[in-house]
Amino acid sequence: MRVATEPFGRSMADASKILLISGSLRKQSTNGAVLYTAQQVAPAGVTTMRFDGLGDLPHFNPDDDVPPLQPAVSALRASIRNADALLFSTPEYAGALPGSFKNLLDWTIGDDQSGSIYEKPVAWINASPRGAADAHESLRKVLGYAGAHIVEPACAHIPVTAADITGDGVIGNPGIRDGIAACLSRLAGRNAHDELVAG
Repeated sequence: MRVATEPFGRSMADASKILLISGSLRKQSTNGAVLYTAQQVAPAGVTTMRFDGLGDLPHFNPDDDVPPLQPAVSALRASIRNADALLFSTPEYAGALPGSFKNLLDWTIGDDQSGSIYEKPVAWINASPRGAADAHESLRKVLGYAGAHIVEPACAHIPVTAADITGDGVIGNPGIRDGIAACLSRLAGRNAHDELVAG
């Protein structure tokens, strides 16, 4: 596993485009609200993009990981290549990552083209009030296997409840909004060429 050793003190230009990916398919998901809010509170100079095709991805099958790829897979990989960094927010189901989200991660690993998830800065926000330690430990393992750069200070537990979400589907609580903005700032300031250590 690779982890960043110098996540602070970098220019926002290091990660000006951040891809936001929710691990939940629920329409009223707190994880979705976190990422919708992230689009509102992104620091100046940082562009956020959402990937909303989780439910469109086919079941991962290595035999299908050959051209021509299914459109949903091509869209996922193109979105990742077009981003400088990735921010995830996922719930925990049955003590692990949701199956649909793990399926998405499986599709990222087979991409060997330039700009893939390999060596790309990544982080996550845990929005569950109860925590989701097992899911995020699994996410850490998968991302480490994929060779992504986990930006530790940008990974945070920011509890969100339904009461924190407005009718527009975003979070109104100023403290939570500030926490999300801080995660984005830390992820955006991560330089992809920082020294790495094996973990």
